[in-house]
Amino acid sequence: MASNGEERRSSSPSRAGTGTEPSSTADSTQLDTTEDFEVLEEEEEDEDLSELPPLEDVGRPPALPREDAQPAEEAAEDPQEWLDVLGTGLLKKKTLVPGQGVDTRPRKGQDVTIRLKATLEDGSVVEENPALTFTLGDCDVLQALDLCVQLLEMGETALIQSDAKYCYGAQGRSPDIPPNAALSLEVELLATRDAPDLELLSGKEKIELANRKRERGNFFYQQADYVLAINSYDIALKVISSNSKVDFSPEEEAELLDVKVKCLNNLAASQLKLDHYEAALKSCNLVLEHQPENIKALFRKGKVLAQQGEYREAIPILKAALKLEPSNKTIHAELSKLVKKHADQRSLETEMYRKMLGNPSAAGTPGKCKDKLPWSIPWKWLFGATAIALGGVALSVVIAARN
Repeated sequence: MASNGEERRSSSPSRAGTGTEPSSTADSTQLDTTEDFEVLEEEEEDEDLSELPPLEDVGRPPALPREDAQPAEEAAEDPQEWLDVLGTGLLKKKTLVPGQGVDTRPRKGQDVTIRLKATLEDGSVVEENPALTFTLGDCDVLQALDLCVQLLEMGETALIQSDAKYCYGAQGRSPDIPPNAALSLEVELLATRDAPDLELLSGKEKIELANRKRERGNFFYQQADYVLAINSYDIALKVISSNSKVDFSPEEEAELLDVKVKCLNNLAASQLKLDHYEAALKSCNLVLEHQPENIKALFRKGKVLAQQGEYREAIPILKAALKLEPSNKTIHAELSKLVKKHADQRSLETEMYRKMLGNPSAAGTPGKCKDKLPWSIPWKWLFGATAIALGGVALSVVIAARN
């Protein structure tokens, strides 16, 4: 099948926080077989409150300094306690340099710029970015950053200790981040601003933004995080479908439609992974409204119908896809499997009808004619009915003669 490159991005982001993936040159209708996925946990809004000094009692004489007491300057430099962000011990934050106050914390949906330095447990630096910009809450970056940056104050520098679950997971990032690697992230919040108005974006800007969200969805799909993949594809579709006060060229309109179709196709693939059949069917139908001969949409629609047991409807759809690309082995295999399942289903239905009508299967009586219909009337019943009818006629003649 011709490669669109939307489902099977082959690598993780090239940077720990950017979420930008290199393009892949191979794609097919063959779906990923990995079924496990991680669900983004709810973030807690706990604040990192340092211990307050004791209240002074009026009239109480000042306490004498203890011999083991530290100077005030040294006490101020003591590190603060770790904040357990999720309450699981897997994601912790500690302030290194205080910020400008709680009121300066960024909000979800805003664009933030941070300085980032990421290291492994052995101290190896795997990422340094002096000005990384992303939309907070859109899953554009590592989950560890998305969850913790919203707790930073403007100008604050913090250290984040994250389990692999909220970084690169079981797959890691080749070649510098091994599988299941925990990361230490040193982050400084540099700037915060409201996200751009989608209605005022040019055609080129809207295409670039939608593609970034789609590529992030591809990254999550490759990581088998289908819930987060669906989230990214939904955001991309909202960008594409938003109203615009700017005129687009025909070429830009066509490119936006192409991105929309890719997002819907990938959305269907993710929904199918999670057994959300009705949602996947809707996504496929939206693609086919724009492109009736889209092979991937036809293939996935047939697969959804097959999962619902609708073999009679699924087989013609897969045949249409195979007609468009006769050499596709994936469609061949799926169609062969469905034809067999449909034949087995029809055999079961025929056997059930025979049992309901009191006519056992021909398999147990090989001497009888296999072509005998289940609704045919046995000859004994026909002979008895004929005898009764003749007896009724004779009785009528006798009664008529007596009268």
